[in-house]
Parts: sequence; structure tokens; C-alpha cells
Amino acid sequence: MQISDVEALDGCVVSAVDPSRVAAVSEVLIDVDGASNLADMFRLLGDPTRVRILFALLEAGELCVCDIAAVVDTSETKVSQAMRLLRNAGVVRNRRDGRNIFYRLDDSHVRMLLDLSREHLAHLGG
Repeated sequence: MQISDVEALDGCVVSAVDPSRVAAVSEVLIDVDGASNLADMFRLLGDPTRVRILFALLEAGELCVCDIAAVVDTSETKVSQAMRLLRNAGVVRNRRDGRNIFYRLDDSHVRMLLDLSREHLAHLGG
């Protein structure tokens, strides 16, 4: 196999734009700001500790910072920093009960995203 064979697999062999198809997709395509916001949210999942925190909340429903730290085997400081990022991104919500702060997933969309991610991972054999 030559390099030109590999390039052909990843691109158009003959460049011919289909204007009607391009127009139809362009009408429903996510806009640049939306894509940027979504990319920022997915960047949050680039840290294994944050991913484990989210799955811990998915399983437990609600946990305080000290319980999250114990479950994911990390420091409370690291959990607090992660929770601030996740809260600011609208992925988790918090409530204060005395001196403790409890966190939960923000809504069913976040739960659905995590469930689908776990299913996809299982599908890939991971």
C-alpha cells in the first residue's frame, strides 16, 4: 500500500460538492458558539478523575466532597477543584447542609450522556 492509497481513504478521490446536500446540512449544523461550548464541556471529560467523579454521582445520586474523595481515591482539594469546574460548566449542582457541600448531576441530560458513554465503551470492549 502506498501513501497515495491511504490518502484516498481519508478524502475525496474526486472533489465534487453537492450544493443541495451542503445547504441541507448547513441549515441544521450546530453553530460555532454551540460547538465551542460543547467542546469545552467534553474537555472536562479529558481528566480521568473528573470522569470517575461524575460516574460516582451517577451511581450515588448525591455525595459530599469528602465522600467523593474517598470513592475516587483522591484528595478533597482535587475534588473541590473538579467540582468548581463541573459546576461552572453546568454539569453538577450543589447544596450546602451545615458545613458540608453535597453535589449531584445537574439534570437527566448529563445522566443520559454518561449512560451512553458507558454503553459505547462496553460496545468497544473497554
